[in-house]
Amino acid sequence: MPRPLIPNRRERILDAAEELVLARGFEAMSVAEIANGAGIAKGAVYREFVGKRDILDALLQRGNARLAERVRSEVGEYPRLSVAYRASTRALLDDPLMTAAFLDDRGVLGGHVAGETEGRYRARHLEVIVWLRELQARGELQAQVDPEALAVALSSTTIGLLSAARLIGPFSAEQLERAIDTVGRMAASFETS
Repeated sequence: MPRPLIPNRRERILDAAEELVLARGFEAMSVAEIANGAGIAKGAVYREFVGKRDILDALLQRGNARLAERVRSEVGEYPRLSVAYRASTRALLDDPLMTAAFLDDRGVLGGHVAGETEGRYRARHLEVIVWLRELQARGELQAQVDPEALAVALSSTTIGLLSAARLIGPFSAEQLERAIDTVGRMAASFETS
């Protein structure tokens, strides 16, 4: 007789993994600990995920989805660039996993950013270009702004912030907030009045 399905198995795994990542970092946790935290067998974790890296990837996707939903609910579908950045900052700082990813990339993310080969960052960058072109088409972004160049600057900043703590030294949530706010202010200089 087959074993009964565990309700919300994937979410339970991700919840347990998020708790462990925040407590100990990605590299220090194991699939067995995740299974234990989720109250399931280790094999059940592998029914949902190929391995630990896939779990972290799913955690980050879920975190990004939470941020996007929070920003959308706060500022709507079509916010101005500066408004979106300010709302993103608030959402990021209210999300423990995403804040930790920016403040302690090595512990929380391990080698995830450097090892990303699936093109996710490229796909996200292309979405930023589309968004900037939409802003420009609505007359909210100055006509002389090159959306592709601005997207490179914004995407590079975001990706750079993910490794800033490791490369330039630890910084606080307040410093992260000021850095993102500064990027938002710089981006606002490209908006129309």
